[in-house]
Amino acid sequence: MISRIDLRGDALPEGAALRDLLPRAEFDVEAALEKVRPICEDVRHRGTAALIEYAERFDGVTLERVRVPAEAIATALEGLEPEVRAALEESIRRARIVHRAQRRAEHTTQVVPGGTVTEKWVPVERVGLYAPGGRSVYPSSVIMNAVPAQEAGVTSIALASPPQKEHGGLPHPTILAACALLGVDEVYAVGGAQAVAMFAYGTDGPDGCPPANMVTGPGNIWVAAAKRYFTGRIGIDTEAGPTEIAVLADSTADPVHVAADLISQAEHDPLAAAVLVTDSVRLADAVDKELEPQIAATRHVEDRIVPALTGRQSAIVLVDGIDEGLRVVDAYGAEHLEIQTADAGAVAARVRNAGAIFVGPWSPVSLGDYCAGSNHVLPTGGCACHSSGLSVQSFLRGIHIVDYSREALADVTHHVVTLAEAEDLPAHGAAVKARFGWKVPGQ
Repeated sequence: MISRIDLRGDALPEGAALRDLLPRAEFDVEAALEKVRPICEDVRHRGTAALIEYAERFDGVTLERVRVPAEAIATALEGLEPEVRAALEESIRRARIVHRAQRRAEHTTQVVPGGTVTEKWVPVERVGLYAPGGRSVYPSSVIMNAVPAQEAGVTSIALASPPQKEHGGLPHPTILAACALLGVDEVYAVGGAQAVAMFAYGTDGPDGCPPANMVTGPGNIWVAAAKRYFTGRIGIDTEAGPTEIAVLADSTADPVHVAADLISQAEHDPLAAAVLVTDSVRLADAVDKELEPQIAATRHVEDRIVPALTGRQSAIVLVDGIDEGLRVVDAYGAEHLEIQTADAGAVAARVRNAGAIFVGPWSPVSLGDYCAGSNHVLPTGGCACHSSGLSVQSFLRGIHIVDYSREALADVTHHVVTLAEAEDLPAHGAAVKARFGWKVPGQ
């Protein structure tokens, strides 16, 4: 079912040459950008009227307003099944433990006597969060976006999620219930690129949405394209592509576990990537054999799992050893990376590129999706080679405060002037000279 790439025998290439050998989904954000551009500009000019029109066109619902009434949010929480509520509350509790520990403290460094630089951390003022509502509903993504923003100290948080025809044009009730548990009461029934445009430009009227400084949250290619369109106007977390898992495993791994974890990621989307990197042909064969009965016993087979596992983005990659396997997974830069090897902790410590690492047989990606306390909004498409997952830090801005006395400035003036002249920026040096009565141009 799943294809194989055999990298044994010859020396592995370096850098981009190795990345080019590895499977990856096609995800052309640039092409999508041209299609979302008119949608974004329509929202800019027509505001809520455009949002209502797109809800009918894309979601098949007729709305009178896009802001979700407070009573609908409260009703969703009242109707939530007790077991689901308990699970969401535990997920929130664990996420708060981890993200609260990420808070940054203001720090002052004395560079010289009389000269200090203080770094203070200031949260962005307003954030728009996006929770998908297409093939699946993700209340867990509400948690993963809202908790770090709240722990960072963001005071204005709004959330958008697509309107659902079967729920009277409201976002899915579990999404609304998660918002209620988190204290997020500004919610909009808006999906796709138009939701990002709403946050970027803002809308007028009694139910209007004030513009946000930043938009975060996973979504489809249209959401990713809209984020690219507005980069520079607003901050974004990442242009999230199709989800992916890589498993680095040796002969000690349980093929039942590995197969289950590959399938669990494949059920997200037909473009989801599932990659096994192993030095054991026996394990590869066993995992291949194990896939069929496990797939037969689950749902979303024909529309998601089979297309994902048989697509060009998924493969079993054979390598000569764990050292070579580490080179492969570092080149791949997986969103989720599982280490199922002997001495998994030591192997995991050597990984440089991954959105999140799951160590050993008892730390599956599913745990991180919901209840590990870690964040599941992670870089995809190899972006883990240079980017991080969502955290408290994502919502903070570091500001340097420079405070020098007259004496401290005088002590370094000659260096400032020398460097200014070396860069042919004499006015920079003059700005310092003027403070000490030195002759400056024009005097």
